[in-house]
Amino acid sequence: MIEKTYECIIIGAGIAGLQAAIQLGRYMHDVLVIDSENGRSNLCRGYHNMLGWPDGVSGQTLRDLGRKQAKSLDIEFMNDLVIGAEKKDKLFLLRTKQGKEFQARTLLLSTGIKDRIPEIKYIEPCLGISIYVCPDCDGYEVKDKHVLLLGSGSTGANLALTLTYWTKNITFINHDAKQLDEALLHKLEQNQIQIINEQIEEIMTENESIFKGVILKNGQRVSGDRGFIAFGGNVVHSELASQLGVERLENKHIVVNPRTKETNVTNVWAAGDVVAHSEQVTIAMADGCQAAIWIHKRLLKEREDS
Repeated sequence: MIEKTYECIIIGAGIAGLQAAIQLGRYMHDVLVIDSENGRSNLCRGYHNMLGWPDGVSGQTLRDLGRKQAKSLDIEFMNDLVIGAEKKDKLFLLRTKQGKEFQARTLLLSTGIKDRIPEIKYIEPCLGISIYVCPDCDGYEVKDKHVLLLGSGSTGANLALTLTYWTKNITFINHDAKQLDEALLHKLEQNQIQIINEQIEEIMTENESIFKGVILKNGQRVSGDRGFIAFGGNVVHSELASQLGVERLENKHIVVNPRTKETNVTNVWAAGDVVAHSEQVTIAMADGCQAAIWIHKRLLKEREDS
């Protein structure tokens, strides 16, 4: 049984989804946001490269503020997971894990990606504060510090090399002990990056969130000033896009029109890290806003044509 038909349903209430919801709310459209509260921004304790937040801001703070702002504009929210999507005539039918069904005239996929982070004790309180994921966001935070690159294989090794732009004191903890090719080993050696092939058991911290190093499975303690993670195998949540026939790249990121953010499927838009871009909070915000503007234009045109 269909619960309700909306002008737009946004799947994912991360940074892109919330920015789109706010913009569509200001256009006074009837919008539902469905979110499973299991996104990348739920984990990050601090973004540092954003205008207006010189001391950093957590992903959860941005989510809480964005949700509050969107609700003030009469945007509806539902905590659930969309597991099925199909196009029926001119509408989209969505099915959720809780057994709900909704219809929408337009869709925005802002389902994001999720970093692969092995189960390492005490890592989560440090994320975004003293252990980082993105060098473009937080490379500056490790300037001239001793960095432990917590990673796996070539993904970890290449990020270690990237970080030499900010610091020359780097130790690569190859958590899965994946073999590196000779060329990569030579580059690491050239940059005096030490490699330790051992699993990480837990993070050493001060005041819970300040990284001080790691304890390895063999009992060895390795001290460091800051951490970076690069384990590879991140999950791109574009399964719904695939169900709808949306074009994706080989890495499963969604392809969109650079100007409008609409996909190859009419009335389906995508925004945020699920799209092929630099995976920045500021870009996700811009994506969400731009998609909302064009969703509004489409809804207006459909009103005029009906």
